[in-house]
Amino acid sequence: MSERVALESEIIRKCLSRSELQCSFLEFRGFQITYRRYASLFFIVGTDGHDENDLGMLEFIHTLVETFDKYFESVCELDIMFNLEKAHFILDEMVMNGCIVETNKGNILRPIMLIDKESKKDESIFGGR
Repeated sequence: MSERVALESEIIRKCLSRSELQCSFLEFRGFQITYRRYASLFFIVGTDGHDENDLGMLEFIHTLVETFDKYFESVCELDIMFNLEKAHFILDEMVMNGCIVETNKGNILRPIMLIDKESKKDESIFGGR
């Protein structure tokens, strides 16, 4: 576990140290890293092979951010930090077993919107518990 944390920290430092003029792809310890910055948020995807499409990964990141924007209404760090389980739920709707399975924002958000709707109904029935 500590090896993974160290690897993640090194990758984050590498991405943060790159200038905006450098491309969003890099190789690091046999991993292909694709990242994209949106204001103060960095989204980083690592794959273990060279058979992945770098531009496809960049588009995946963009679709993820657009989906977060649609759900959180202009996503920021606090939205993700205080709603981490919802962010994971959205990501889980998009990726299964390491493969991208859904990119349609409506299809991705439909289940979580239904959950939100039911929880609001429960709150009104049980008095906001």
